[in-house]
Amino acid sequence: MSRQLLWINAGELSGDMQAGALLRELRRLRPDLKAVGMGGPHLAAAGQHNLFTVDALSVMGIAEVFTALPRALRLLAGIRAALRRLRPRAVLLVDAPEFNFRVAAAASGLGIPVYYFIPPKVWAWRTGRVAFLRRHVRRLFCILPFEPAFYRAHGLDVEYVGNPLVDMVAWPRLETIAPVPGRVGLMPGSRRKEVEALLPAFGQAAERLRERHGTDVSFHCLRAPNMPEATLRALWPPHVPVTFDAPDDRYRTMRSCQCILAASGTATLETGLAGVPTVVTYKVSRFSGWIGRRLIKVPWVSLTNLIMEREVFPELLQEDATGERMADRLDAWLDPPNGAASPGQGARAAVLDDLAELRRRCGEPGSAARAAERVLAALED
Repeated sequence: MSRQLLWINAGELSGDMQAGALLRELRRLRPDLKAVGMGGPHLAAAGQHNLFTVDALSVMGIAEVFTALPRALRLLAGIRAALRRLRPRAVLLVDAPEFNFRVAAAASGLGIPVYYFIPPKVWAWRTGRVAFLRRHVRRLFCILPFEPAFYRAHGLDVEYVGNPLVDMVAWPRLETIAPVPGRVGLMPGSRRKEVEALLPAFGQAAERLRERHGTDVSFHCLRAPNMPEATLRALWPPHVPVTFDAPDDRYRTMRSCQCILAASGTATLETGLAGVPTVVTYKVSRFSGWIGRRLIKVPWVSLTNLIMEREVFPELLQEDATGERMADRLDAWLDPPNGAASPGQGARAAVLDDLAELRRRCGEPGSAARAAERVLAALED
């Protein structure tokens, strides 16, 4: 077993981004540490040799997982073979439980210690999976303030390290940026299927807002690193002007918007920490939605709402995720075309107050450094 080799397994771009920040801190504290595994551009930039990439596993919803099963099984077989060959000191899983649980079982079956950074949201659904975590994972490193109490109550070794997004969003750098009046941000996701499900509805919302506000409203679509502009343009109404922004400085782009329309996921906590009112949307297949309604045990899907314990960001899911409803929700936060006072301005101010409290609840900066120190301490146990 290689004492300096750590396997990091991120199954999607949001996890890759946060794992990349963690790896940079790990290598700062332990320059001789080497990392291999599965990841994307952020882990690669931090120094990981990605034997497998997150693009190989880009699915959403329960029905969609079934259609991707042969590809996922081939990928898992490749990971198992690489773990057996390389014998890393430990495996650090990052989010993506549907796939990473299988990696956990493979690694622990080989006698390789397994740790979990950003563990699965078993508090939201499928609570029975805590037994799997107790059996295969030595320690969890949580980034949401309400998680440790849940995991400890179920007998798991857990540490709260704070949220990496507090550092990534870097509020002191953003708070001086004034939103551009009438600018609406669009964040349709990083997975092909979710983009295909949501962006046409985003386009319909844009059409409605253009009818109401004319050229006083503008649209900026923040594309994910793996999403070509041509793919997005093909799903957007050609007669509605839109700017496709590169992901290079995503938080400044978010902050420049008066409000944002976003796919549910990590992005809706990013927009919250950036102080931008956001309408949260999501669509999966009808079958996946039917199953989800029966399994999910929390009242909201947005992390911002879950941390705040109330609906700060409106959520439009499944059949409610229509262009008309999206436009209505966004309209409440936009300046009126003639510059007159609007009742929505008070609603927007209330959301901004809530987002200041959200930043307080997510803790102090330095999450990645704290996580790196505790991961290295765990490896020495």
